[in-house]
Amino acid sequence: MKRLMMIPAAMLLGTAAAAPKISAQSIIVNPTQPDLSVSVRVDKDATGNQNPAYTVGNNISISTTVNRDAYVYLFNVNPDGSIDQILPNRLGGENFVKANTTRVFPSATDKFTFDIEGPIGQNKVLALASLTPLNLDQISSFKTAQDSFATVNAKTQAGFAQALSIVVNAQPQNSWVSDTAFYTVAGRTPISTGSLFVGTNVANATVILNGQRLGGTNVTYSNLRPGTYPIRVQAAGYRDFSTSITIRANTTTNVNVDFAVASTPAPAPVVSTYTIGIRSNVNGARVFVDGREVGVTANGGLNVQMSAGQHEIVMIAPGYRTSVGTYSVSRNAQLVINATR
Repeated sequence: MKRLMMIPAAMLLGTAAAAPKISAQSIIVNPTQPDLSVSVRVDKDATGNQNPAYTVGNNISISTTVNRDAYVYLFNVNPDGSIDQILPNRLGGENFVKANTTRVFPSATDKFTFDIEGPIGQNKVLALASLTPLNLDQISSFKTAQDSFATVNAKTQAGFAQALSIVVNAQPQNSWVSDTAFYTVAGRTPISTGSLFVGTNVANATVILNGQRLGGTNVTYSNLRPGTYPIRVQAAGYRDFSTSITIRANTTTNVNVDFAVASTPAPAPVVSTYTIGIRSNVNGARVFVDGREVGVTANGGLNVQMSAGQHEIVMIAPGYRTSVGTYSVSRNAQLVINATR
């Protein structure tokens, strides 16, 4: 992620809800729309909607704003799936943010910088804001008395998302909210790169390149590695535009999209469902399918209805390692997931 040359404090926090929605992009989202809101931004993108590029050695600052007095926690999800807890930390500063104020990390008065170190690739900054303090003991901990920053226990985005969902499930849904910002890290002396311009005839469209969200349209994205990639452009109320493009070094690739109004969708096809018997050596384990909780194991297992296709199954049990796997469903079957300590 980044290296702290001596870090400041203060920023983002999270709380909980009943059955938060989890995805690789958002990490964790409140299923309701609380009147509490939080926004997180990096200094190269004041809107919070783009995906700016930094190179190794650059300084970066992160800011957050809440509309109500709240505790704010901040995490950085690195390209390799590891997670850094930026706030709270032991370098000082409150993670309590007053309503309608912006907290910047590090601030202009801090006597240190926050430096980009790596790894190279797509980063996500997650802000979790809560009306009450959260207990993050099961998510992260300070390993020694000398550590300035807590170590996040989860080693994957999925495990991190599930752990956060447990914390916020104990909170009222209207008391917590999250926001995510994106940025890309390139090497100090990167290979020759290309650029991409995506123009559209509607506002608020989104560009997804090679499965990664770049941001809005009618802007130019730089420092893209040469190659051929799938691209999808989406806008509410319109058919998605999908194609493949080639990024060439020292060249800007142009994509112009004229959206057509989406027609009335055809009736959804009947989806075959199957009963998957999940068998486990642990009772009371929480089971998630594609980011949503489906039940708790009892008497050695849990029966779950699933549609045909690929599904991510996550099992969480106190005192055991989080189990994450992707399984193909094509018929009624049994699946054995034994937890390990």
